[in-house]
Amino acid sequence: MSHPQGEHGPSSTNGRNPGNTPPPAPRPPMLDSMGGAAGFVHSTVPVVVFVIALALLSTKAAVIAAVATGAVLTLARLVRGERLLAASGSLTGVLVAAGIVALTGSAKDFFLLGIWVAFAGFLATFGSVLFRRPLTGVAWNLLHGGAHAWREDRQVLRAHDIATLAAASVLGARFVVKQWLYVHDATGWLAFAKIAMGTPLTVVAALVVAWAFRTTSKRLVPSRPAETIAEREAELPPRHDASR
Repeated sequence: MSHPQGEHGPSSTNGRNPGNTPPPAPRPPMLDSMGGAAGFVHSTVPVVVFVIALALLSTKAAVIAAVATGAVLTLARLVRGERLLAASGSLTGVLVAAGIVALTGSAKDFFLLGIWVAFAGFLATFGSVLFRRPLTGVAWNLLHGGAHAWREDRQVLRAHDIATLAAASVLGARFVVKQWLYVHDATGWLAFAKIAMGTPLTVVAALVVAWAFRTTSKRLVPSRPAETIAEREAELPPRHDASR
């Protein structure tokens, strides 16, 4: 009579084989480093306040209202226990934008920083693809120790080309649209473009990056099923000879 241990293979647990399941791919830190989805929402509130105040008050008063709003939101996020870097990100941008407006005296310059940041980001992402070192692949490799030859895998390289080009497309579109509105002094439409081309397009790009990260992890991060099976076999009691 055979024992129950002999009926189930050493790699079977409730009909599943955990040894053959690849480890889950880590989520790209893009959203987390920017404060998550709430960070994008909070970054748009000072912009809305600025435009509304600009329609009712002077440029100086509108800038003060935007900075005060950013400060209140940052304080609220700190009270909720968020990290200082994530909580203060939107306030930093508002302060820099306010400083530019204070120097130039032009309300539309409130959006100047974002326009040129988008342009710089486009150059960095698109250029990295041209040099066959897409930035999303570089980021994935750094997060995994920096020792993977990810560029030698054509499928992985193609996935990161697509992901990095998605980010470049978002950044390039932001620059082209906002720069056109800036040249035509459309301050209100600049605020609308910042909001409309902010969170929605960033989420789309983040989903493509997440797909590239997951594809890379499945192909390059070993699941080590043989080692897992060996460890489980070592834990089982000795099997008896069924012929005795």
